[in-house]
Amino acid sequence: MRLLKAVMPVALALLMLMGCEAQEGESVAREENLGIEETMVSTVETSEWEDPMEEQSMKIYLPNEENVQKLGRTEFLEDTLWLAYSGSGAEFRFIGKKAVITFQGDSTSLRMGNVDNHARIAIYVNGERVVDDMMDRAEKSYTVVESDTEEEYTIRIIKLSETAMSTVGIKGIEVDTEAIVKPAEEREYLIEFIGDSITCGYGVDDEDKDHHFSTRTEDVTKTYAYKTAEALNADYSMVSISGYGIISGYTADGNEKNSIQTIPKYYDKLGFSYGQYLGQSPQNYSWDFSRRQPDLVVINLGTNDDSYTLTDGEKQEEFRAAYVAFIGQVRSCNPDARIICTLGIMGDRLYPCVEQAVEAYIANTEDERVTAMKFDTQTASDGFAADWHPTETTHQKAAEKLTAYIEELLKF
Repeated sequence: MRLLKAVMPVALALLMLMGCEAQEGESVAREENLGIEETMVSTVETSEWEDPMEEQSMKIYLPNEENVQKLGRTEFLEDTLWLAYSGSGAEFRFIGKKAVITFQGDSTSLRMGNVDNHARIAIYVNGERVVDDMMDRAEKSYTVVESDTEEEYTIRIIKLSETAMSTVGIKGIEVDTEAIVKPAEEREYLIEFIGDSITCGYGVDDEDKDHHFSTRTEDVTKTYAYKTAEALNADYSMVSISGYGIISGYTADGNEKNSIQTIPKYYDKLGFSYGQYLGQSPQNYSWDFSRRQPDLVVINLGTNDDSYTLTDGEKQEEFRAAYVAFIGQVRSCNPDARIICTLGIMGDRLYPCVEQAVEAYIANTEDERVTAMKFDTQTASDGFAADWHPTETTHQKAAEKLTAYIEELLKF
């Protein structure tokens, strides 16, 4: 297999779309020195995406369930596979000589100066990351396989960054005419992770606590959630948004509740985003929980609520009561799943309320398939990423603890 070095053509001037760049909760700053590593793959920007393949006969596969296994929450929209939440994507097996993947950007991708909010995407070929790029064009194509001989490959496509700032679509898979494309096999178990910036991988590629938010430094594959799923050989689905909580999103002033940024209101949606994809917003699409039920749901919320509740007993009780209700919401959508309620990586002050919520829920419902687990709090010796977020080292330790807990609980 030959992987071609990245070639970025001179782009035509694009119409600059004006739009809301509101960043609620966690601050956003421009850190121009933070770049993405060079991508070892041919990159082509086109309006007619078949054009780069004119020199040989190729055929196109749509990214639908007949051809790919969908990862996380996705939506097939106008013959494209729409990716919103961190970790959403697709995986397929390919037997052939050449493969080209084409992506379609959302409205955020057209704002050329909006570099800290563009979607970050990755493509893996046989477990090796061969594309790591930002969706800063309306459309991009990547030659990920080019060989003189027919070989078999597993190709995985992952949206590395979170839903709020931007979404992206897989437009098509172009292969040589004799090639075979078929979905990768589902793994035996599916784990859903519900969380905030920690689960999104906020700043994990920028280990400087004084730096701030950028989708360029988010990477869900370096988080405790993704690492846990991989360790257990399980499929995953992420439902996470930076700055969000149960009763309040992040607030710099504990006197003011940030009731806008709460996960429960978006839990049954495809996602939430300030940008639009093909004129659509993910928060307007209800998620069909019957598509595939998770075997396990891991809830990791409360870090942002703590910025509001602080040490106020009444506010903490409000959090506890709302947490009980959220467990009920999750249970109603996933009647057969085990549920683990966690907290602690960036602080554990609200963890006793999480334990109390689990106990109250069990007492009220006699549903004993819910339990609580406390993460170890990050330490200075393991470093801090942007805005005091966990480093990959901290994520790895958290994954090891959660993996061991799940193995004991469910005998994976």
